[in-house]
Amino acid sequence: MLDPLKTSKFFVSSVTIKPVDLLVFLFKTTLAIFTLVSISLFFHFVFSNQSICLTSTISNNNQQQKFIAVNTSSAQAYGRTNLSHVLFGIGGSAKTWNERRLYSQLWWRPNVTRGFVWLDDKPPGGENLPPTSPPYKISEDTSRFKYTCWYGSRSAVRMARIVKESFELGLDNVRWFVMGDDDTVFFLENLLTVLNKYDHNQMYYVGGNSESVEQDVIHSYNMAYGGGGFAVSYALAAELVKTLDGCIDRYASFYGSDQKIHGCMSEIGIPVTKELGFHQVDIRGNPYGLLAAHPLAPLVSLHHLDYVQPIFPGMTRIESLKKLITAYEKDPSRALQHSFCYDLKRNRSISVSWGYTVQLYPYLETAKKLETAFSTFQSWRTWKNGPFTFNTRPVEKDPCERPVTYFWDRAESGNGDRTLTRYARHVEESGKECERLDHAPATGVKFIGVSSAKLNPAVWSMAPRRQCCEVINGGEGADHLVQVKIRGCHRFETVTPP
Repeated sequence: MLDPLKTSKFFVSSVTIKPVDLLVFLFKTTLAIFTLVSISLFFHFVFSNQSICLTSTISNNNQQQKFIAVNTSSAQAYGRTNLSHVLFGIGGSAKTWNERRLYSQLWWRPNVTRGFVWLDDKPPGGENLPPTSPPYKISEDTSRFKYTCWYGSRSAVRMARIVKESFELGLDNVRWFVMGDDDTVFFLENLLTVLNKYDHNQMYYVGGNSESVEQDVIHSYNMAYGGGGFAVSYALAAELVKTLDGCIDRYASFYGSDQKIHGCMSEIGIPVTKELGFHQVDIRGNPYGLLAAHPLAPLVSLHHLDYVQPIFPGMTRIESLKKLITAYEKDPSRALQHSFCYDLKRNRSISVSWGYTVQLYPYLETAKKLETAFSTFQSWRTWKNGPFTFNTRPVEKDPCERPVTYFWDRAESGNGDRTLTRYARHVEESGKECERLDHAPATGVKFIGVSSAKLNPAVWSMAPRRQCCEVINGGEGADHLVQVKIRGCHRFETVTPP
């Protein structure tokens, strides 16, 4: 058996460790262990906190992306807006409603369109109005509100509150409140095309300006003009009704109801979303030049039709509008859309305002001029030749410098989704025509036929581009009938004269 003392002596003598060295060794070992533990704890603290921050960041980003995704897809999630989602508020007067309702009856669809004309009193024969007329409501008393515009009418206060009173009816399934006047004509399919570009769950204020610069200077460039009509999304209407009555008093000096509403929009912080198809028609005289060079946008509304000449010559205003609507119904998205092209064989230019008019030039005209409206009208307030919010060009006095004019005559059924429209030669009331021999072949053309595929409303959600056209008939047939085909433009295609 080993002696413990001997064994101990053996190991000690074998290693020969001094007491001082043993203390140093123990100190260094302890220090190393402490350092190692400290470093481990440090990195654990850092990386665990980074993990917490990273997890929080990812979580927040995911929530934000989810929020954005929900909002950007909300319009699709709720489905397309149709007429049942639109509530119209039409401003009118009991004294004039029996005459003005003829305009509303052109576009109102009984049991389909929703809304009311808001009057100051019960109209004569109110119980016997035809079913084709919008139903009426009598506005609340507005005598408590201020109105200090010396040249205006207090009816502006009542008109401004139509959107509020319409909202407070509490009707279900309303996405948009659309305001207009009793002499406003709406083109419903195109109105829906425009509204479907926007999400009614967001705050949108959609409309157009006046055509006359003098009106925009006096009232505002940043306002949706009420006669041309404007649309307020449900989300915005919910905010607007809370402050509108206060705005009416704060903007008591403003002339019109649309100005007062715009004052409120400024306080809420919502700018107007401009759409070129809303037409205030702040012009006097003949609207031909404006309509024959319609902007690249769907036709949504026409206003002030009592103050301009009939759209088609030789007809009453109502007859003219019925004719335009008949053409519109054949292809709503294409109504008044402008296309032009060249007949290089005969050195002619052809400009088409679909469903309305065609202009035949016996010479090659530049695209810049062809897209510019003829100044057949004057400004709204001063009856001057401008300025307007779009370019115009004068109508030449010499008939040889003017195009031969044709108006929409009828439409025929085409193959599949194609439409064939015919335009008949119009002779001016003055009877003055160009007697030059080189002009005779053009004046000899009695009709112009236009073939086109129905325009898909989806094009208005794409980058805008005017469609192209081409002359398609042969040599002999063109003496009395010119046939034109409107189509989408080919890649790199331009309207460039030789």
